[in-house]
Amino acid sequence: MSNPKIKLLPFAEISAHLEGFDIVSTQWGGDGRVYVLLINQIPERKQGMFVQTKLNQTYTYKVLIVTEQSIEEVVIWGQTFNYHYVQPLHGHLLLVGARCTYYGNDKYDLNAKVCDREGNTIREFLLGDGIQSVQVTENGTIWTSYFDEGVFGNNGWNNPIGSQGLLAWDMHGNKLYEDHTADIADCYALNVVNEQQVWFYYYTDFMLGCVSGGTQQPKVTLVDPNLSGSSGFCTDGYHFLFDAGYGKHGTFVLKKMEKPGTLTKGQKIEFVNEQNNPFKQARQDFRQNRLLLSEGNLLYQVTVEELASGLV
Repeated sequence: MSNPKIKLLPFAEISAHLEGFDIVSTQWGGDGRVYVLLINQIPERKQGMFVQTKLNQTYTYKVLIVTEQSIEEVVIWGQTFNYHYVQPLHGHLLLVGARCTYYGNDKYDLNAKVCDREGNTIREFLLGDGIQSVQVTENGTIWTSYFDEGVFGNNGWNNPIGSQGLLAWDMHGNKLYEDHTADIADCYALNVVNEQQVWFYYYTDFMLGCVSGGTQQPKVTLVDPNLSGSSGFCTDGYHFLFDAGYGKHGTFVLKKMEKPGTLTKGQKIEFVNEQNNPFKQARQDFRQNRLLLSEGNLLYQVTVEELASGLV
């Protein structure tokens, strides 16, 4: 039996906002809006370095705040840091760079910047090097997950801030939580559902973790999803839609939790666009119960409940 092909129709078209800009990332906010980070020119990679942190010229960033009804633009001029992520933070915008350098003698890059909706900087702080994902709750708790270089150290960090793989911060960059239950070498996926429910998936154990109880009374439970190398997932707490993992990125598996701690084998799913073509180079983001696909100038979305009602 062939995998079901699910057709998705675009809910937003952003080409009118792209002239002179390149897309850096597309992310869900905790408010259900889509936040698109644009830059006027993608910075070149330095020889011998994967990603620059400080940039040797000024760049202009633009953030699109997208709903099905409207697109709002925020322009942030004159920036000299390499940012990769954007999230809403109490009416402001949080820009975060995946990399930051430790220069010695307690000198380091501040890789998080809070801006107002006019693009003015309000404050900057440190969130650590090697950030894989950033998601902010509606209450303003910042969750960061880290890839292997952020866990084991690089860019001058001998005692890396992300050594536990998963951390939470307040809106001023004060640490609220770090994971000490899972043995995270690389946090492949993060899904901050709300203040009381944060899911993560990590290498090398390929386990699915859930932090419940918030940062004050955190309790971590682990589930084996029987999936290797998934880059993301969304969930309603019962159904789980995963990226299918190593060698299968861009296809998906829908599973459900039959009993606590056990997921079903699942149903493989492929998505096609309005022209019945598979999504080839789509950016994807998972948050709460929704998958976001971004291809070219078009944005697509689907919820696990929509998939489950048609398949399960």
